[in-house]
Amino acid sequence: MIPRAAYNPKTFGLIVVVLLTIVGCQTVRNSGTTPLPLAQPDTLRVATYNVHYIILGQETGPWSVGDWERRKEPLDLAFKTMDADVIGFQEMESFSFRTNQTNLTLDWLRDNNPAYAAAAVGDPAAFPSTQPILYRKARLEMLDQGWFFFSETPYVNYSRTFYGSFTAFESWAQFRDLQGGTVFRVVNIHTDFVSWSNRIKSVELVAERITPWIDAGETLFVIGDLNGRIGDRVVDILEATGLDFAPVKGSTFHFNRGINLFGAIDHISSVGDTTLVNESVVLRNKFDGEWPTDHYPVIADYRLGPSIR
Repeated sequence: MIPRAAYNPKTFGLIVVVLLTIVGCQTVRNSGTTPLPLAQPDTLRVATYNVHYIILGQETGPWSVGDWERRKEPLDLAFKTMDADVIGFQEMESFSFRTNQTNLTLDWLRDNNPAYAAAAVGDPAAFPSTQPILYRKARLEMLDQGWFFFSETPYVNYSRTFYGSFTAFESWAQFRDLQGGTVFRVVNIHTDFVSWSNRIKSVELVAERITPWIDAGETLFVIGDLNGRIGDRVVDILEATGLDFAPVKGSTFHFNRGINLFGAIDHISSVGDTTLVNESVVLRNKFDGEWPTDHYPVIADYRLGPSIR
């Protein structure tokens, strides 16, 4: 509380104006829309999207089942607009404080997009299915899938993170491109948004696990919600493995309000026989007049096969 004698209305008003100006400038700086180019048949379109969990048993309020009824059509429109060949999702969970078979978001998107199948899914008792990877069946064939948690016991399903916070993990799937035959993996991650030290330990574990694949000459896409920006140590640790991050301009998280205060925390990176064709695109718009979730989708187009120098 400001002491009455020290309170100066003019000074306080000036501070408020300065703060609002800074917020406004940051929002403008991290906003803007780039048109999504038409998908080309000789490229692979990769995307990542945090769609926020649904709270089962809660009929009204933010992220409730009732709120999902508002969000689900716009989310399907966003999915269709992306037109991605493969897309990794984070927080695709219908949350009930226990392991359950219900995944309203996954079921909705699969039912409304029969050209796609889901990888990195299975019986929730044995395979955490809240970070699925959807792929276009006419373009890709799934070969393998797996997961590990960001934990001291990474292969114990739903194990707590290094410091006991809510579970966070990596899901992955291996595909064969039916057009050219290239085999690649998509590694889909979501780190703890609260604890910096948890994030560091998590990406160190990711780096440790993907390095043998990279050393073996595999092609990888590492995507997801890193809760870290380009230049942060979270990203630097992954870049040190050889991953090349697609540039992302502006915000990818918007507080479910279209408020773009800071740079991208959702990313797409790659290594191996693939070349980024153009800058990644962030779809910063409402769909059917609604925000489908509190993140924007990020999309990038790649050409598979050895690059021509």
